[in-house]
Amino acid sequence: MQKHVRKPFSKLAAMALLIALTMLIVSACGGKPAGTQGASPGQAGSGGSASTASGSSASSGGGLKKLVIAEPLHSVGYLPLYVAQQEGYFAERGLEVEVITATGGAHVTAVVSGDAWGVIGGPESNAMANKNNKDPIISVVNVVNRANVYLMAKKGLAPAGDSPEDLKAFLQGKKIAAGRHGGTPNLVTRYLLITLGLDPEKDVILEEPADGSTVVSLVQQGVVEIANGAEPQVSDGISKGVWDEPFYKFPDMGDYSYSVISVRKSSIENEPETVQAFVDAIIQALEIVNGDPEFAKEAVKKEFPTLDDAAVQASLDRAYADNLWSKDGFITEAALDLDMDVMHKTGIFTDPYTYDELVDMRFVNNASSK
Repeated sequence: MQKHVRKPFSKLAAMALLIALTMLIVSACGGKPAGTQGASPGQAGSGGSASTASGSSASSGGGLKKLVIAEPLHSVGYLPLYVAQQEGYFAERGLEVEVITATGGAHVTAVVSGDAWGVIGGPESNAMANKNNKDPIISVVNVVNRANVYLMAKKGLAPAGDSPEDLKAFLQGKKIAAGRHGGTPNLVTRYLLITLGLDPEKDVILEEPADGSTVVSLVQQGVVEIANGAEPQVSDGISKGVWDEPFYKFPDMGDYSYSVISVRKSSIENEPETVQAFVDAIIQALEIVNGDPEFAKEAVKKEFPTLDDAAVQASLDRAYADNLWSKDGFITEAALDLDMDVMHKTGIFTDPYTYDELVDMRFVNNASSK
């Protein structure tokens, strides 16, 4: 089993990502900044030399090829990635994988800048980053196949019912922590408001924190009345008495390419064997997480040691009930289309796209998890 350590970005790398992120969001989102960028420590594989400018190095002291994966926050939804680390699935295939947490959209710009080899997140963010990019980011394996976020209201607040009319009346005029501008939690929140006939800029007050892990404290401190959040934040807020069960479930939207692993086109062309090895490990992890809830529970406890047993169980019950994880790593055209439809209808990104420009399933099709 691989040993995990946490390893933060250097100050210089964080400053570079902040500059890159600002330029990206200004160009892609009409000049509206994404909020403060941070780079809190993520999970790492066994120790070794620092990654190179390309987000990978030929090998560490043990002969493993080191790869860096950027994540936007530390989430139970990314459990298959953490399991592949914990159980040595990457190491068995000659890889040492480090995961860094880069908030505020910096998880994508980390790949654009070369500070990370790959990224876990939505292909819609890749589409924005790929504009005028000579080395586009392409999604190679699915992980989270549902919109893995929920709306919670501070304790004592709730809509009268779950009809569109009740939801519209309830959300009107509320302060909502929706996540960073341009991020998928923010996008699906806006999409819901628009679908209900509300103007996100006029009919509600959207707070757009760069770090999604802060939503519990935002409600707790009275900054907002409603929060868009994922696990473990959902169960954390329930256990602390900040809110009750979610009143709206975005996973009900159906197949949605919410969190996939993506790499640069040059990585696919120049090191296809590395991409294949990575994809094989993820698919092996998906199989065991989907098939063995007791194993998944122990994996969550390892990854989130501060969560109590009730919160761990609640987060997993929610994940399995909502069919959170992809069964086979495949990104369907329908899942991508729903993702991009949300982008287009919210007006955040309106450029045309094609499936083949954003997704390459050759490695999933050729995968062997054994």
